[in-house]
Parts: sequence; C-alpha cells; structure tokens
Amino acid sequence: RGEAIRRRLEEFSQVKPSEYFYELAYCLLTPQSSAVSAEMAVEQLREKNFYEESFDPEPILFQKDFYVRFHKTKSRLLLDLRGIFPEIHSVISNGHSSTVLREWLVNHVKGIGYKEASHFLRNIGYRNLAILDRHILRNLKRFGVIRTIPKSLTQKEYLKLEVQFHRFAGRVGISIDELDLLFWSLETGEILK
Repeated sequence: RGEAIRRRLEEFSQVKPSEYFYELAYCLLTPQSSAVSAEMAVEQLREKNFYEESFDPEPILFQKDFYVRFHKTKSRLLLDLRGIFPEIHSVISNGHSSTVLREWLVNHVKGIGYKEASHFLRNIGYRNLAILDRHILRNLKRFGVIRTIPKSLTQKEYLKLEVQFHRFAGRVGISIDELDLLFWSLETGEILK
C-alpha cells in the first residue's frame, strides 16, 4: 500500500487554499461520526456554497441518507467556524510550523482538539502530527507501543502518545504520516482522508 499512501499524501499537499474551509469543516464533523457521512455533508455544504452564503447547516447534517452525530452542536460549530475562518486562513498563511498551527487551532477554534487539528493540517499538506483516533490507538496497542487504549486523551496524554508514535515510526522506518494512513487502511480497508 506504500505507493497508494504516498500518492494520497501528495494529494493532501496539493489542496488549494480555497478548500481549506471545507477541509476544516470535515474534521469538525468527523468526531463520533463516520468519515463517509462527514464527507457527504461537506459535499452538500460545498455545493450550496455554505462558506459564502449564510444558512443553517443543520438540515444537511441530519438526513436519512447519512447522519452526522451531534448535528445541532456541530451546526453551531460550523456557523462559528464560518465567522472566524478569515482569521484562521490568515494564521495558516503565515508560514508557521505544524505544531505552532495546531496549538493555535486548538486554542482558537471551538470544537477542535488535538486530533481534529492534526487531521486538518495533515489534510492540507502539513506533516509529522499524530492523528490519534481509535484506529491508530488500536494499532499502537496491537504493536506493543501502548499497553492500554485511553478512554479519553488530555493534552498531556495526547502529546505523550504522539512522542511514542514518533519513536515507533522511527523504529520501523515509516513516517508517522504514512503509518497513520496504513493503520487506517488496515482497519477500514480504504485510504481515506
């Protein structure tokens, strides 16, 4: 899967700045929801030009074809995101490192934690941040990197596990970005975003 994974990472680095809003919206919608449902919702938001037009996104998130969990809360978060995105875009465009950008996003964007901020930054071409979701944690346990899967992750615990993930990636000679997509594809059968 190495070639397909490297190709996917290259695609992330080619995402245009005009798509950054929808990439962040996707990462905001994925917690507790399927990646497929989040992607379908984002496609509809994009088609209806949500970023440019002001409308309630809740009906898009709550459909019988797909369902985004916590649709009411996430609708409010999308509206907040829309309001502050010019500032987010400005910060992203200033050439900061991935770790500085992640800290800024976690501290300034409602609904975005370390996992979501790392996911967003990876999806727009930044590297070397761990996206510690259940698929990755399960594989880190499987390969003896961690003993147990934590029920929740504090900032301190997240950063500690990220260091362990980096060390493991170094030992096996695969970047954490490639290893992340490999673990995800082992769990889901697909190389998604």
